[in-house]
Amino acid sequence: MYIRKLLTLVAVATLSTRAMAQEPPIFPKGEKAVTDHQVGTIWLNELSAADSTFRYSTTMATFAPNARLHWHAHPGGQILLYTDGVGYYQERGKPLQTVRKGDIVKCQPGIEHWHGATPTTGVTYIATTPTQNGKTSWFGRVTDAEYAGKK
Repeated sequence: MYIRKLLTLVAVATLSTRAMAQEPPIFPKGEKAVTDHQVGTIWLNELSAADSTFRYSTTMATFAPNARLHWHAHPGGQILLYTDGVGYYQERGKPLQTVRKGDIVKCQPGIEHWHGATPTTGVTYIATTPTQNGKTSWFGRVTDAEYAGKK
């Protein structure tokens, strides 16, 4: 009797796990980004564009493994809400940080930084970016040494 109950619990847990794994994402991936400011494949889905009332945009970004943005800065700052995967975030002159699903990063206004996926794992976040202070400033490509966390 005990073994039958145990096997039933295992079967139910397996079915529940499969059902959760097949659940579609809340928002679609969006379109592949085509810019000169990235390495690798990144998909963008603009969830809410800025307008005259709400002066910030909200965009979901999905990075394939090894994809990353170049060094950049936002004049009004940016908030990143990580929703899936494992990635990296680094501010100029500071150590490389690993970020995971559930993490929140506040990119301070005007601070040079970059973010992206790890070499083996993709990452997804929702970014909220104020638009009233100007556009993102782009700087150089993240070097392989910087991406590896070396100075």
